Amino acid sequence: MITSVMPTYARAPLSFIKGEGSWLIDENSQKYLDMGAGIAVNILGHAHPDLVKALHNQAENLWHTSNLYNVPNQKKLADVLVSETFADTVFFTNSGTESMECAIKMARKFHFEKGMPERNKIITFEGSFHGRSIGMISAAGSEKLTKGFGPLLPGFVQIPFGDHDALMSAIDETVAAILIEPIQGEGGILPVPDQCLKGLRDCCDQKGILLIFDEIQCGMGRTGKLFAHEWAGVEPDIMAIAKGIGGGFPLGACLATLEAAECMTAGTHGSTYGGNPLATAVGLEVMKRVNTTEFLKNVNYLAINFRQSLEALVANHPKIFKSVRGSGLMLGIECVIPNIDVVNAGYDCKILTVPGGANVIRLLPALNISLNELKEATTRLSASASKLEASL
Repeated sequence: MITSVMPTYARAPLSFIKGEGSWLIDENSQKYLDMGAGIAVNILGHAHPDLVKALHNQAENLWHTSNLYNVPNQKKLADVLVSETFADTVFFTNSGTESMECAIKMARKFHFEKGMPERNKIITFEGSFHGRSIGMISAAGSEKLTKGFGPLLPGFVQIPFGDHDALMSAIDETVAAILIEPIQGEGGILPVPDQCLKGLRDCCDQKGILLIFDEIQCGMGRTGKLFAHEWAGVEPDIMAIAKGIGGGFPLGACLATLEAAECMTAGTHGSTYGGNPLATAVGLEVMKRVNTTEFLKNVNYLAINFRQSLEALVANHPKIFKSVRGSGLMLGIECVIPNIDVVNAGYDCKILTVPGGANVIRLLPALNISLNELKEATTRLSASASKLEASL
């Protein structure tokens, strides 16, 4: 027997029918404080009126044309992204995985066009997550993602996270690019130190290889800047984004410099739905709300207060929690007991968190969450911990 919905997810026994800001309401009218935001997707919360209006207005006029024709909203959103980032050009997708696939193709084509087809290897890092296509599980390489799906695609070299010597040893004349998440999300909320990102940029410049950032989870204001790499003062050649850019509507993008993208001419890549009128209408509205000094300043204010309360939470429940890590409103709490037990205990206290690698629970709330709601989150996490302590 198999269910009509393929059972590829270990789903929680919850069904939500309505969302309001940072709250989800289930079929029994119970309200849950959502500290996962669809895994860093709903950055303006659920049913934000401006996003609803943007989608409704576009839906009344035009849903889809394909990329056989110009898409006005797509051009407007690309112009905004180019003006606010390192990039000179943008390819729109439906998801983070697709954005990463575009990035890998571009890196290899870049060197091919320069007469160096042997430069096709991509260096990646253990604990990374770039999506679930065959290409992207080959990139990450972990057994959790790859077991049973072989043969994997060649051309990827995984090295230990944070191992400088292993990185230097892996670089040779066959390397096309280095791919890294400025903060590993799925891997357990592991930030890459600023000096390491700077070192990667210098290394790529010296070796003539491309630097690719995966900001699918850590981008779009989550760390208090529009993109996480801005804290280090470095720029990539190519960057994949998704999740928050659509505020809950499927949208992703691959951003690139002119030099990196010159090889991507007509026919080299494509997407039927990528950047369609509906998705880009919502993306424009998201950028309008998120990409302001006031909004990002408030993210930093909330993050400082929330982290302080989480540090106190850890200190008060040492049998459950070990440490806090992360940046901005992309935070993780390393657990002493199995993290899934903490996630499950949260359901009884009506709070939703996301499990991650390294026995971490991820806290990825809407970026416009209120300070009072963050205090309520800490209270509910504390109640969850107390309940778990009573059962030890």
